[in-house]
Amino acid sequence: MTTIAVTGAWGKAGRVVVRDLLEHGYEVTATDLAGPAGGDAGLGTDLVLADLTDYGQAVEVLAGADAVVHLGNIPAPGRATPPDTINRNTAANTNVFLAAHRLGLSKVVWASSETTLGLPFDVPPRYAPVDEAHFPVPTSTYALSKVLGEETARHVAQWSGIPFVGLRISNIHRPEDYAAVPGYWADAQLRRWNLWGYVDVRDVAAACRLGVEATTTGSQNVIVAAADTIMNRPSVDLMAEVFPDVPLTRELGEFETLLAIDAAHELLGYEPAHSWRDHVG
Repeated sequence: MTTIAVTGAWGKAGRVVVRDLLEHGYEVTATDLAGPAGGDAGLGTDLVLADLTDYGQAVEVLAGADAVVHLGNIPAPGRATPPDTINRNTAANTNVFLAAHRLGLSKVVWASSETTLGLPFDVPPRYAPVDEAHFPVPTSTYALSKVLGEETARHVAQWSGIPFVGLRISNIHRPEDYAAVPGYWADAQLRRWNLWGYVDVRDVAAACRLGVEATTTGSQNVIVAAADTIMNRPSVDLMAEVFPDVPLTRELGEFETLLAIDAAHELLGYEPAHSWRDHVG
């Protein structure tokens, strides 16, 4: 049985990732900077507290694992000062990647971010749907920490031979978050910042597991978003109103995501199974 270390296990996505891995027969070593140490607290496994900005602690929590799903970062801009965000995220990512190299893990799956692609789109994207080639356009130290993480992953993958998969995760929603969705519809400007993108936390968990299971090489980074936008208006109409000068690179489905998930499908077999439309009448 494969053992997966999950960092950031007490976070919004981490809890669901741990549960999904356990449900699929994996052993899980869960760790976070915060949370109730020693007991599972509903995780289904014990939680180990560790500060990943310390390399020794990163090595300790990954020891004995076969692979790691690394979610343990400051999760968004504005949660800490800009210097603290880039310093702590870069240290945690570097330490986890180097610990994986030292310990000879078989796979590293980690949370990069949609923000590496130019979010918030105060400056319009060059084209839509935005895909992996719309990189790097960091507009915050949070986004820059993820860009630096992707570059670090590329080199450590070369040194170590370990396959890395970076998930450029969109704005995560839980089922209980969908009650707020109709509040976005009256003004298309409210969610222009990420092209009206989102992703269900259960699909994030599936993407993490698929990242562990898929046969990949080197360091590859893919967008993980829902199949649709968070709006009740056609995607073409949204673009015409808010970004009229941005070219569309293909014909779009009615409510198709403007954060392209084709690469995640091709690399991982990712197929988002959840939508706000299943929860909002």
